[in-house]
Amino acid sequence: MCGIVGYIGEKDASQVLVKGLKRLEYRGYDSAGVALMNGKMMIEKGKGKVSNLEKKIDTKKLIAKIGIGHTRWATHGEPNDINSHPHVSESGNIAVVHNGIIENYNSLKKKLELRGRTFKSATDTEIIAQLLEEIYTTTKGITFEQAIQLTLKQIVGTYGIAVVSLDQQDKVYVARKGSPLLLGIGDNEMFIASDASPIVEYTNKVIYLDDGEMAVVTKDSYKVKTIEDVELTKEIHELEMGLEAIEKAGYPHFMLKEIFEQPRSIGDCMRGRINPEEGTIQLGGLRDVMDELVNAKRIVIAACGTSWHSALVGEYIFEYLARTPVEVEYASEFRYRDPLIGKGDVLLVISQSGETADTLAALREAKERGALVLGICNVVGSTISRETDAGVFTHAGPEIGVASTKAFTAQVVVLIMMAIKIAMEKGEITKKKAKKLIQELDSIPEKVDQILQECDEPIQKIAKMFTYAPNFLYLGRSYNFPVALEGALKLKEISYIHAEGYPAAEMKHGPIALIDEMMPVVVIAATKHTNDKTISNIEEVKARKGRILSVMNDDNKDVKELSEFSIQIPTTKDYFSPLLTVIPLQLLSYYIAVNRGCNVDQPRNLAKSVTVE
Repeated sequence: MCGIVGYIGEKDASQVLVKGLKRLEYRGYDSAGVALMNGKMMIEKGKGKVSNLEKKIDTKKLIAKIGIGHTRWATHGEPNDINSHPHVSESGNIAVVHNGIIENYNSLKKKLELRGRTFKSATDTEIIAQLLEEIYTTTKGITFEQAIQLTLKQIVGTYGIAVVSLDQQDKVYVARKGSPLLLGIGDNEMFIASDASPIVEYTNKVIYLDDGEMAVVTKDSYKVKTIEDVELTKEIHELEMGLEAIEKAGYPHFMLKEIFEQPRSIGDCMRGRINPEEGTIQLGGLRDVMDELVNAKRIVIAACGTSWHSALVGEYIFEYLARTPVEVEYASEFRYRDPLIGKGDVLLVISQSGETADTLAALREAKERGALVLGICNVVGSTISRETDAGVFTHAGPEIGVASTKAFTAQVVVLIMMAIKIAMEKGEITKKKAKKLIQELDSIPEKVDQILQECDEPIQKIAKMFTYAPNFLYLGRSYNFPVALEGALKLKEISYIHAEGYPAAEMKHGPIALIDEMMPVVVIAATKHTNDKTISNIEEVKARKGRILSVMNDDNKDVKELSEFSIQIPTTKDYFSPLLTVIPLQLLSYYIAVNRGCNVDQPRNLAKSVTVE
């Protein structure tokens, strides 16, 4: 959730930290702060956006060569000035920033209070600074590094932390368990961050810390070891993304930019993997496990949020094309019900960030039980990409907007390619059919671009009609039922309008009671094999004076005649249609949110990467 950044070198650390925190603000944005050292510890923090923090730093002219910073998504303690990070020890000599949850903080706090320590905040993080100082000052002959190790051994929970101390003014200490951290290697300077976005401007050389590891960082060196004090040699990775990928490029919001990037991101996802002329698919990340995947008795897909919706689309496509049984699980529920999974099963986990805590927990549970574990994620070097047996990167590029858009379509493309590949290997489809499918898949980026060019302006007008609707209902059938869920989620996330997605036939089993002349009903009518049934559902809505907005194929005259508003999209195979139908729903939610004055990229209470349970 929260974002961490650190710097040590010759630049003005305050400027590096503030710029980095702005780029990490999608991870949390209810408060922000920095700890800078320049012969003394300088703490500046408070509730609100990073821009508020920037003004305070500029006013006080805080300058230093070393510092750590944090932008928060609150877990323990409400968002306010006191609960903002960094948190300091009682003496003020030690400052800590933290992403994660310390589960035993209450018991540790009570013990330290009995020893006379006073706590100022309601957070779990303050216990790290206080416990660290207690151990460091009361244990004879101990180094600060050893004190950190002993502190972390007493902590139960998850953390990504950065620590500075007045006793060690040429070092930053970092450690990780369950929350991502990486080191950026510069020229006589070093960077620390939760992900690559704050450091790509300065270096493309990074080291990813794994769980149970810590690092001691100076401006010209780093030392990585385990919490048990075993020194490690870490591989240096080169970042693929450039600075332009994390800038708005003239768009008013990252979300709109990312919606319009989808022709490219879908194309990038397929590039080098499909050959339309030959009718072949190559998924190099799955080559070594393809036999196991083809012969799997079933595939279980675990994911959260938007990724769960893409998994539902994948279930339909895998079962139809590859004839492989598929179950889709909420990753957050998977390990709590003693799942029946083991040898012969495949668990496929999907996560944009590759760091989602619940999805990682599902991955580890399945691995312990002997299942083959595969991953679909967007971030090279992420924990999921390192812990799975094999997998596929989506190559969608950085996604900064909290509400996922291009991540969904890229994930669905990967699932489609996997389904076709497995179907070919199993002999469930002929080479001729496979070639036609691959050629149609190759045409999707152009069709997405057509929707964006032709439908953007009409959707803006439609959005004005429904900006202040109190509720929305989204209906879809077959492959587009998950798209109805995704459309409703997008509207809820960024406009704060209550919305529900349903299979269209389920409307009669309850939701139809809600329909009246004030209820907008978004109907996705772009699967030919269910079109007659969908038309019947539209008639039922119309009879109850519901406001019908349809997303439909451009040749579907019957649906158009029944709809008050219609958004027409190109025709494709039914099982590819979610890649097209979701685009108008993304735009609709975006423009409604803008009209309502909502913070589109940073909706309230949400963060991009959910790295805590």
